[in-house]
Amino acid sequence: MAPIWPPLSKLSGRAPASTVPCGACVRLSLSLCVTGVKNPAEGALISSRNISTLPQGAFTVNGTELEMVTLSLSYNGIQTIEPYAFLGLTRLHLLDLSHNQLETISSRAFHGLTELRSLFLNYSVSPDATAQLSSALSAQSLRKLHRLELAGNRLKSIPMERLDMYNLHFLVLINNSIEYIGRENISSLYQQRRIRVYLALNPFRCNCELEVFYYWLKNSSQCQDAERVFCSEPEARRGVPVEKLRGEDVDCMNENLEAVSYVFLGIVLALIGVVFLMVLYLNRGGIKRWLNNIREACRDQMEVYHYRYEQDSDPRLANVALCPVCPAAFRCIPAQILMNHGNHSLPGHCQT
Repeated sequence: MAPIWPPLSKLSGRAPASTVPCGACVRLSLSLCVTGVKNPAEGALISSRNISTLPQGAFTVNGTELEMVTLSLSYNGIQTIEPYAFLGLTRLHLLDLSHNQLETISSRAFHGLTELRSLFLNYSVSPDATAQLSSALSAQSLRKLHRLELAGNRLKSIPMERLDMYNLHFLVLINNSIEYIGRENISSLYQQRRIRVYLALNPFRCNCELEVFYYWLKNSSQCQDAERVFCSEPEARRGVPVEKLRGEDVDCMNENLEAVSYVFLGIVLALIGVVFLMVLYLNRGGIKRWLNNIREACRDQMEVYHYRYEQDSDPRLANVALCPVCPAAFRCIPAQILMNHGNHSLPGHCQT
């Protein structure tokens, strides 16, 4: 598949280092004999050499400076770049450190590269070296940097504090771990409109924090692969292009209003509860009387049920008629039956 960013040969105007013709052996202070150089003033390609460390002055020949224009050090397993490692390469325009295993990068690693135009660090920087990379890229000597490639380094943010200190035209950040780009970086990108950014294959979190980036992506043409910038989270928006989102999907105001509405609802419910408790407290006397009345009514009703049960259980009282002068819940009991039950006080009268 063709690369999504412009090829190097179109940017530099020179042939890549791999096409530099072979020639004389140049012995560097790395104790290497570089045979890919016909003229040291043109460039060198060094690969698959198992170079773990680039020491200070690694590219000097017998103490003299090399005037190389291009230098490729990809696939060498480089782990450490010491201070002033590229000292003496004052004419170097292109430096390729891709596909290494950088764990330690000195803040002065690129010191002296005053003419450097292109720096490639694709698939090279370990997570532990990310902060060190940011410090190393802040070197004043990189002011003329035109192209910076940092693909595949699991970066979580743009590693440069300021973009206006460079002459950047191309910034490649594809296939990293960037979830959102902060307001400061977006402001710098708005100011440096010449910069073309590549951001595909990053797991962007499409929520309120992405609002500034979303509007920059929609209103600016600086992102050259905007159609390949997709949401990773939340699950409902996974795979959706960021530029296809709606404004309300990343609107911080909507989320804040929703949170405020829930808080307001909670406060209202709490006030209602307090008012209800106050009403109960102020009417505690009336509520007590009401409860007592209910209790007495229930007691009276239970007594009626109890009397009826006793009456129905005595077969001699089964055919007793209702008393015409007593309430409906009472019955008239003949005097003879009352006498048999030992009640002589109200013969022939209604008994409860």
